[in-house]
Amino acid sequence: MKLNRLIQSIALAGFSSTVVMAQDTVTPEADDAKVERIRVTGSNIKRTNIEGSLPLTVFSKADIDAQGITSAEQLLMQLNIAGNSSDNLASNGGIVSEEQRGNNGVSGANLRGQGADATLVLLNGRRVATHGLKGRAVDLNSIPFAALERVEVLRDGASAMYGTDAIGGVINFITKKDYTGGEASAFMDVTEAGGGNIYRTNLLLGAGDINKDGWNLFGTLSFKRNTTLDGSDRDFSNTFQPNRGLSPDTRGTPFATVFNRGASQPNLIGTGLVDPRDGQSVIAVNILDLPGAAGCESGGDMMGPYDQKLWSSESSRYACAWDYPAAARIQQPQESTDFISRASFKLNENHSAYLELVASKVDVSKAFEPNQISPGSTFGPATWYPSTGASYNTIYNALANYFGASQLNYGQPIAYRWRCMACGGREIDTETNSYRLMAAFEGIIPGIEWDYTAGLSRASSESESVLGGGYHYTAELQQVLGSGLINPFLLPGQSQSAAGIAALEAASATGVKLYGGESLMTQLDATISGGFGFDLPGGELQAAFGVDLRREEFKFNGDERAEMRPIFNAPFDNANVLDKVSRDIQAVFAEFYLPIFDSLDVSLSGRYDKYDGFGSTTNPKVSFTWRPVEGFLVRGAYSTGFKVPTFNQLFNGVTESQYTGLDLADPATCASGIASETVAGCASIRPVEIFGGKEDLQPEESEQKSIGFVAAPYDNFNFSVDWWEIERTDTIRSAPRDVLIENYDQFQANWIRDSSGQVIAIDRRYINSGGTLTRGIEVDANLSGEFADGNWRLNMNGSYIDSFKSKGLDSLPYSDNLVGEYVRYYNLPIKWKHTLNLSYVKGDWSHTLSQLFRDGYKDELPVSVRNGSYIPDDWNPEVSSYTTYNYSLSYSGFDNVSFTFGIKNIFDRDPPFTAHQNDFAAGAAWEPRIADPRGRSFTLLLDYKFM
Repeated sequence: MKLNRLIQSIALAGFSSTVVMAQDTVTPEADDAKVERIRVTGSNIKRTNIEGSLPLTVFSKADIDAQGITSAEQLLMQLNIAGNSSDNLASNGGIVSEEQRGNNGVSGANLRGQGADATLVLLNGRRVATHGLKGRAVDLNSIPFAALERVEVLRDGASAMYGTDAIGGVINFITKKDYTGGEASAFMDVTEAGGGNIYRTNLLLGAGDINKDGWNLFGTLSFKRNTTLDGSDRDFSNTFQPNRGLSPDTRGTPFATVFNRGASQPNLIGTGLVDPRDGQSVIAVNILDLPGAAGCESGGDMMGPYDQKLWSSESSRYACAWDYPAAARIQQPQESTDFISRASFKLNENHSAYLELVASKVDVSKAFEPNQISPGSTFGPATWYPSTGASYNTIYNALANYFGASQLNYGQPIAYRWRCMACGGREIDTETNSYRLMAAFEGIIPGIEWDYTAGLSRASSESESVLGGGYHYTAELQQVLGSGLINPFLLPGQSQSAAGIAALEAASATGVKLYGGESLMTQLDATISGGFGFDLPGGELQAAFGVDLRREEFKFNGDERAEMRPIFNAPFDNANVLDKVSRDIQAVFAEFYLPIFDSLDVSLSGRYDKYDGFGSTTNPKVSFTWRPVEGFLVRGAYSTGFKVPTFNQLFNGVTESQYTGLDLADPATCASGIASETVAGCASIRPVEIFGGKEDLQPEESEQKSIGFVAAPYDNFNFSVDWWEIERTDTIRSAPRDVLIENYDQFQANWIRDSSGQVIAIDRRYINSGGTLTRGIEVDANLSGEFADGNWRLNMNGSYIDSFKSKGLDSLPYSDNLVGEYVRYYNLPIKWKHTLNLSYVKGDWSHTLSQLFRDGYKDELPVSVRNGSYIPDDWNPEVSSYTTYNYSLSYSGFDNVSFTFGIKNIFDRDPPFTAHQNDFAAGAAWEPRIADPRGRSFTLLLDYKFM
């Protein structure tokens, strides 16, 4: 009995491992007690709290409140088995890659680094709609977090139980089932350094006793607000650290940089400028950086010299740069309102019914640096700065004093590159409205005493992104710039003219809709479970059978204006507009629990899914628990899984992008695909690259394996170790260019040629190709005792990633192990993560001290190291580890009132420095996939029961 009870707790990892079923069951030692059977995530068979062990991580409401966690995103950031990808509002806050387009305002769940689209998210055990803009993953911001009772995380593949997307695991957000009374709460999380504050209020009301009155009705309404945190609000968010290998690659500055367009364009102030000191060509000149001038820093906040050595651009030796990565928001302002209501009815002793409505409205605003304006190359000569006024003379005189008047053409316009501070930071505002309405019945079938549940639900997530400030109609902006009303050569303290500001405002495109979409899901499901009345040596044989019928629908609309006037740099997505598309899914599943001996249990399950469009798939799972001796258990599982293509991957429109590099060669005549003038057949080519969906895509497939043990040598000490492996094949991805080159024989058809055999295009639309292999170990240990009339408990939970590999083709070997290496965009596979918690409870007081550790990794190479030019003096190829400590204190001794006070990041630890190139990832000198930029903060939660 001792081990069976311990199995439940030590299989759970989190802030303080809790028994998943403790609140719903009664202690089995009480001989006259009726043991209630319940269903937990990962199984459809209802069991008592001593009949099984599932690899679950469980967070109770008390755990969540004690840590000051107010959102599912924050919970995932502290979950050790969660991946480190661009799944939070900091890491996807800026300009994103093509694959991530449309994730505005989305926070995703990503277990074991498999991606948000390979992690299944459930609400009360059933699916919800994926986010309306992309339709590929559930937005965690739509989960009614304040109403949660607990969160169950299944650390195992579960396609045999739930179908698609359950490769990395399952997260089940479980809300209250019934409530009587009234409760109000308020929460605040305020940073010491300012910015990034979080506020939440919640009201919960309920009436009716389900057992006495036969009904219960409750509802909860919650409001949450996150305030803005800008990169400029934190000192560590600073890319002017060239000695460490990081400096912004831009010459578009608030005080504009003059660009020498060369002798081929004589009608400019500067033509073919050369440095009088050494005769070297000079292309980019900011007069603030000329010898003897005031220096780039005098041009305004976040300005500094352009590092021509790092970027191998000596012709920009007199240019300035601007810290544009630090200009992005690193916590997007967010306002969310969510509501959940449930009406439950006891029809009789055996049957009950309930109606549940969950709804939310989430507003998020992402913002990044103002547009960079290069009138000569962007709009044409008509927008060069006109040759009039004091600013023109200032620029001319500064250039003439150094380069000499003979190199200049006084009276001709100026070609320049400018960061349009007057235009304002670019903003994209996204509103998402979600709901799920569900009616369900559950109970016991008389006669056979089997449990059943059946439900019908309709869920929707509808999103719309509109342009905020910082965007302007192209033609009008061109006219304003060419008029001279806007001056790109202003120093701090100087202002644009009222006429110039008015002209910019008249050209503003604020409020224009970028795109919108809606994801819909209709589901009918039913499950029955119970015993056969047939005993194996270890107990009764039990089973569950079920059916799942779903219709998934998706639509995506782009620019729907009657007159589609071009807007400069606006990230429209009109090529991927989809009228409503849909598919039907029919599935049946079965699960068997076989207690073969007292010491050996085996579970068998399987699911058959049939999808419109690409046929069917069958996925089995087998798992076991073996208890060879008292206090020791071995467990293991094997299963297969699958992930179906998203509607975007199937039906996205075809887009073309000109390849602008000079380094690509035809792989038919040049095996390396690398252009070289000295190698025959390796001439440079610049084809068009084609992107888009493909309707013949097939599902990804996976195999999951795990084995581990649980040991409880003493009543107050237990620990567990679990090894796992996930291998995915036929992965769906936009065809990588390097794969198409290295495997040219297999992908000849992707190289499109004209009648003469020249490559004119490369087909890089989505393909099923290659796979990934990930392995790791999860550990959990618990030690408890008594001290000074109180109870203490120490918990350590950790996750170790051993392998993270990929391959372009199934027939190829896997690549080198990427664990501990920097990876752009997607999952950053750090080797080790752990959480260490010490809690102490005495009377009405409880204390929790937590340590969160995130391992270091090898940094991305600075560009100067990659191209072999030089190694910066203080460059460190290793990103240091990241450790923070949190503390909370709770008191519940007042009548109807309780409070929790906390300190996050007690020692105010800054994120570790990283030199990753900011054009390809969010975060200026720090990594938002790993660290929290808010710094030390103070939390307070007040809870008042008034009925």
